[in-house]
Amino acid sequence: MIVVTGGAGFIGSQLVAGLNKLGRKDIIVVDDLTNGKKFENLVVNNIADYFDKIEFRKLIEHRDGICDQIEIIFHQGACSTTTEWNGQYMMDNNYTYSKELLHFCLERELPFIYASSAAVYGIDSKFIEEPEYESPINVYGYSKLLFDNHVRNLRSKIKSQIVGLRYFNVFGVGEAHKNNMASVIYHFNNQIKETGALKLFEGSHGYADGEQLRDFISVDDVVDVNLWLMKNPDVSGVFNVGTGQSNSFNDVGNAVIDWHKKGNINYIPFPDSLKGSYQSFTEANLVKLRSAGYEQKFRSLKDGVNSYLNILNSN
Repeated sequence: MIVVTGGAGFIGSQLVAGLNKLGRKDIIVVDDLTNGKKFENLVVNNIADYFDKIEFRKLIEHRDGICDQIEIIFHQGACSTTTEWNGQYMMDNNYTYSKELLHFCLERELPFIYASSAAVYGIDSKFIEEPEYESPINVYGYSKLLFDNHVRNLRSKIKSQIVGLRYFNVFGVGEAHKNNMASVIYHFNNQIKETGALKLFEGSHGYADGEQLRDFISVDDVVDVNLWLMKNPDVSGVFNVGTGQSNSFNDVGNAVIDWHKKGNINYIPFPDSLKGSYQSFTEANLVKLRSAGYEQKFRSLKDGVNSYLNILNSN
């Protein structure tokens, strides 16, 4: 059995869909459906079973139930709200829970592929997977970095595949339930349809209006990396998962406008609440991932946005 935690969430549900395309239906999804809207991501996929996160944690703790059937865990479940400042909640979800699953896999020498985040780098970084470039600016990024470091500290004792994937700005199908944390592409699409105009931040951090830069990556590319790792169990480590190419928010806005063939951009004041805790530039360094053998080309911003908007607006 394949376990996908967060399998009703954004990336997790698309990973389940990718596994289905490979013919795998022996999938256990673990999630928290307090937000019942996420069922929409479950109903379109084929799975063998579902466990609430609390129930699954108990099974793992007692090595009970389906534990002997597990062959690999894709750990996508986490609190991904970067503006969440409840540190106790964040650390339990993103650090303690991850440790429980990791040590279960280490004990049984099972592959464990988990979601880290580019938030570990903070501001003014070179985005290289080394400690000197890691300085998170919120508790979310810290929770992810602390777990990466826990894995690093165990490196000499690890006998199975353990991989951390530092996702950059992921967008695509399955993110609607994320509300404010959904990608700007999702929000820009809604804004164009509702008002005919997009809202972007005015200049900040030395950047002109809308010129802040991010590495935007399609969820389809993220799934491809995860599935490649499953097929290459000799690859372990912490890797960046972005396109390696940054684009401005103006670029993204114009790509959405071009698809709709209408619309314009309005700039709004940069919020005081984000000053000091905002990444105005991200761009994945892919040297380590490429050196590990991943050769597949990443989708361009235009191709990724057009593919996503085709699906979003198909109804």
